[in-house]
Amino acid sequence: MERGGYVYIMTNGRYGVLYTGVTSDLAARVMQYRAGTGGAFTSRYRCTRLVYVEPFPTIEDAIAREKAIKAWKRMWKIEAIEKQNPSWDDLFLTINA
Repeated sequence: MERGGYVYIMTNGRYGVLYTGVTSDLAARVMQYRAGTGGAFTSRYRCTRLVYVEPFPTIEDAIAREKAIKAWKRMWKIEAIEKQNPSWDDLFLTINA
């Protein structure tokens, strides 16, 4: 069975450091960031707030989108976040409810 995927953006605060990633298990991945075990970059900059999520039917589609977003200018990422999540709320609270 094919597993879907997610592209997400984590931050340490509104207009703060942005980290774009991809995963097949969004809740588990965000829990790693919140525990400080998600990776060196996110741990160093305390990127624990999930502010942007895009679901995809396959992990391959998600990986292709992640590569595209990583090539974006910072302002484009901020615009995408604010279109989906204008108040920069922590979306983890909605996916893990």
